[in-house]
Amino acid sequence: MFDTMTITKVIGAVCGSLLIFLLGSWAAESLYHTGGGHGHGDDHQQAYVIDTGADEAEEAAEEEVQVPFAEYLAAADAASGEKVFKKCKACHKVDGNNGTGPYLNGVVGRAAGSADGFGYSGALVAVVDNWTPEHLNGFLENPKGYAPGNKMSFKGLNKVEDRANLVAYLQSLGG
Repeated sequence: MFDTMTITKVIGAVCGSLLIFLLGSWAAESLYHTGGGHGHGDDHQQAYVIDTGADEAEEAAEEEVQVPFAEYLAAADAASGEKVFKKCKACHKVDGNNGTGPYLNGVVGRAAGSADGFGYSGALVAVVDNWTPEHLNGFLENPKGYAPGNKMSFKGLNKVEDRANLVAYLQSLGG
């Protein structure tokens, strides 16, 4: 049953069917080009383009309503902010003593660069006068982008809810 001739016929049939599928795929691609930009079909217009609404979906995504940070802050939870603060504990303290970074108790409403005993780079004072919740939000989102040249190596918090919870926690600490 499994002599050389049978094995040769089976291998030939498999190779032939693969060749037919590849040629069929090539023919279908040339007839129904999707405009994927893979080097072919880019130099001419398609005869008929079907509107799928993808452009409208992109425009709708771009037109998202920007919710003010104050609304997030009003709904923020200081207990959740304390959990987020665990990311900050490696450098910052809330007991009035400086760590690698300045102490953060009483930071909301405090003048930027004014924590006693901490050597600031001066980059913060150039951007921020007082630490309002909005300034803290911008700084916590991207510290290097908000105040270029500052010493903080933290990359930032992506979620606005986390930033609002953290600011609510810092507000609850007072001064």
